[in-house]
Amino acid sequence: MAEFKPTFDWLKQRPLCLLAFGFGSGLAPVAPGTFGTMAALPIAFLLVLIGIDGWILAFLCVALFMWGIRICNHTEKALGIQDYGGIVWDEMVAMLLILAFAPFKWNWWLAAFILFRLFDSIKPWPIKWFDRHVHGGFGIMLDDIIAAIMTLIVLGIAAWII
Repeated sequence: MAEFKPTFDWLKQRPLCLLAFGFGSGLAPVAPGTFGTMAALPIAFLLVLIGIDGWILAFLCVALFMWGIRICNHTEKALGIQDYGGIVWDEMVAMLLILAFAPFKWNWWLAAFILFRLFDSIKPWPIKWFDRHVHGGFGIMLDDIIAAIMTLIVLGIAAWII
Protein backbone atom coordinates (compact mmCIF):
# COMPACT_ATOMS: atom_id res chain seq x y z
CA MET A 1 0.00 0.00 0.00
CA ALA A 2 1.33 3.45 -0.94
CA GLU A 3 2.05 5.96 1.83
CA PHE A 4 -0.61 8.64 2.27
CA LYS A 5 0.56 12.02 0.96
CA PRO A 6 -1.36 14.93 2.49
CA THR A 7 -2.16 17.93 0.32
CA PHE A 8 -2.70 21.57 1.17
CA ASP A 9 -6.46 21.06 0.64
CA TRP A 10 -6.35 18.20 3.17
CA LEU A 11 -4.51 20.46 5.64
CA LYS A 12 -6.96 23.36 5.17
CA GLN A 13 -9.76 21.07 6.35
CA ARG A 14 -7.78 20.19 9.50
CA PRO A 15 -6.49 23.32 11.29
CA LEU A 16 -4.33 21.42 13.81
CA CYS A 17 -2.72 19.48 10.97
CA LEU A 18 -2.11 22.76 9.12
CA LEU A 19 -0.21 24.00 12.18
CA ALA A 20 1.69 20.71 12.50
CA PHE A 21 2.75 21.06 8.87
CA GLY A 22 4.10 24.56 9.52
CA PHE A 23 1.32 26.29 7.58
CA GLY A 24 2.15 24.05 4.61
CA SER A 25 5.95 24.21 4.72
CA GLY A 26 6.04 20.54 5.74
CA LEU A 27 4.56 19.63 2.34
CA ALA A 28 7.92 20.33 0.67
CA PRO A 29 8.78 17.30 -1.51
CA VAL A 30 12.35 17.19 -0.16
CA ALA A 31 13.77 18.16 3.24
CA PRO A 32 10.46 19.20 4.85
CA GLY A 33 12.26 19.68 8.19
CA THR A 34 14.51 22.27 6.59
CA PHE A 35 11.52 24.09 5.11
CA GLY A 36 9.75 23.94 8.47
CA THR A 37 12.81 25.40 10.15
CA MET A 38 12.90 28.16 7.53
CA ALA A 39 9.24 28.96 8.28
CA ALA A 40 10.29 29.91 11.81
CA LEU A 41 12.68 32.61 10.59
CA PRO A 42 10.15 35.24 9.43
CA ILE A 43 7.99 34.49 12.47
CA ALA A 44 10.96 35.09 14.78
CA PHE A 45 11.93 38.20 12.82
CA LEU A 46 8.47 39.71 13.27
CA LEU A 47 8.35 38.78 16.96
CA VAL A 48 11.74 40.39 17.58
CA LEU A 49 10.66 43.52 15.71
CA ILE A 50 7.64 43.93 17.99
CA GLY A 51 9.78 43.37 21.08
CA ILE A 52 9.17 39.68 21.82
CA ASP A 53 12.61 38.15 22.23
CA GLY A 54 14.90 36.67 24.86
CA TRP A 55 13.19 35.14 27.85
CA ILE A 56 9.73 36.30 26.73
CA LEU A 57 10.10 34.34 23.49
CA ALA A 58 11.56 31.39 25.41
CA PHE A 59 8.50 31.29 27.68
CA LEU A 60 6.28 31.52 24.61
CA CYS A 61 8.18 28.51 23.23
CA VAL A 62 7.33 26.54 26.38
CA ALA A 63 3.64 27.13 25.65
CA LEU A 64 4.17 26.29 21.96
CA PHE A 65 5.98 23.10 23.01
CA MET A 66 3.10 22.04 25.24
CA TRP A 67 0.57 22.85 22.55
CA GLY A 68 2.80 21.06 20.04
CA ILE A 69 2.42 17.77 21.91
CA ARG A 70 -1.32 17.91 21.23
CA ILE A 71 -0.91 19.19 17.66
CA CYS A 72 1.59 16.46 16.76
CA ASN A 73 -0.43 13.70 18.48
CA HIS A 74 -3.55 14.78 16.61
CA THR A 75 -1.73 14.93 13.28
CA GLU A 76 -0.10 11.52 13.74
CA LYS A 77 -3.54 10.02 14.35
CA ALA A 78 -5.10 11.88 11.41
CA LEU A 79 -2.34 10.62 9.10
CA GLY A 80 -2.14 7.15 10.60
CA ILE A 81 1.66 7.45 10.34
CA GLN A 82 4.08 7.76 13.26
CA ASP A 83 6.43 10.79 13.21
CA TYR A 84 5.63 11.72 9.60
CA GLY A 85 8.40 13.88 8.09
CA GLY A 86 5.98 16.65 7.10
CA ILE A 87 5.15 17.36 10.75
CA VAL A 88 7.42 20.37 11.30
CA TRP A 89 5.84 22.17 14.26
CA ASP A 90 8.70 20.74 16.33
CA GLU A 91 11.34 22.31 14.06
CA MET A 92 9.54 25.65 14.15
CA VAL A 93 9.30 25.76 17.95
CA ALA A 94 12.91 24.60 18.38
CA MET A 95 14.19 27.25 15.96
CA LEU A 96 12.15 29.95 17.72
CA LEU A 97 13.73 28.86 21.00
CA ILE A 98 17.22 29.10 19.51
CA LEU A 99 16.52 32.54 18.03
CA ALA A 100 15.21 33.74 21.39
CA PHE A 101 18.83 33.74 22.55
CA ALA A 102 20.85 34.17 19.34
CA PRO A 103 22.05 37.70 18.58
CA PHE A 104 19.71 39.49 16.17
CA LYS A 105 22.28 39.47 13.35
CA TRP A 106 22.07 37.59 10.07
CA ASN A 107 25.34 35.69 10.57
CA TRP A 108 24.27 34.39 13.99
CA TRP A 109 20.86 33.39 12.66
CA LEU A 110 22.50 31.61 9.71
CA ALA A 111 24.88 29.77 12.06
CA ALA A 112 21.92 28.87 14.30
CA PHE A 113 19.97 27.54 11.32
CA ILE A 114 22.87 25.45 10.01
CA LEU A 115 23.80 24.05 13.43
CA PHE A 116 20.21 23.15 14.27
CA ARG A 117 19.65 21.43 10.93
CA LEU A 118 22.91 19.54 11.41
CA PHE A 119 21.95 18.33 14.91
CA ASP A 120 18.39 17.53 13.83
CA SER A 121 19.53 15.60 10.74
CA ILE A 122 22.50 13.68 12.17
CA LYS A 123 20.84 13.11 15.56
CA PRO A 124 23.94 12.58 17.72
CA TRP A 125 23.53 11.16 21.22
CA PRO A 126 21.33 11.90 23.15
CA ILE A 127 18.98 13.08 20.39
CA LYS A 128 18.98 9.70 18.65
CA TRP A 129 18.17 7.86 21.87
CA PHE A 130 15.13 10.05 22.57
CA ASP A 131 14.05 9.87 18.91
CA ARG A 132 14.03 6.05 19.11
CA HIS A 133 12.54 5.61 22.57
CA VAL A 134 10.04 8.44 23.11
CA HIS A 135 7.08 8.44 20.74
CA GLY A 136 3.88 10.34 20.08
CA GLY A 137 3.57 14.08 20.17
CA PHE A 138 5.94 14.39 23.12
CA GLY A 139 8.63 12.39 21.30
CA ILE A 140 8.23 14.44 18.14
CA MET A 141 8.70 17.65 20.11
CA LEU A 142 11.40 16.43 22.50
CA ASP A 143 14.20 15.43 20.12
CA ASP A 144 14.06 18.82 18.38
CA ILE A 145 14.20 20.70 21.68
CA ILE A 146 17.28 18.68 22.61
CA ALA A 147 18.80 19.60 19.21
CA ALA A 148 17.94 23.24 19.98
CA ILE A 149 19.68 23.05 23.36
CA MET A 150 22.76 21.53 21.74
CA THR A 151 22.70 24.32 19.15
CA LEU A 152 22.48 26.93 21.90
CA ILE A 153 25.45 25.36 23.69
CA VAL A 154 27.59 25.54 20.53
CA LEU A 155 26.46 29.12 19.85
CA GLY A 156 27.26 30.03 23.47
CA ILE A 157 30.75 28.60 23.15
CA ALA A 158 31.23 30.50 19.87
CA ALA A 159 30.07 33.75 21.49
CA TRP A 160 32.45 33.20 24.40
CA ILE A 161 35.40 32.53 22.05
CA ILE A 162 34.64 35.44 19.74
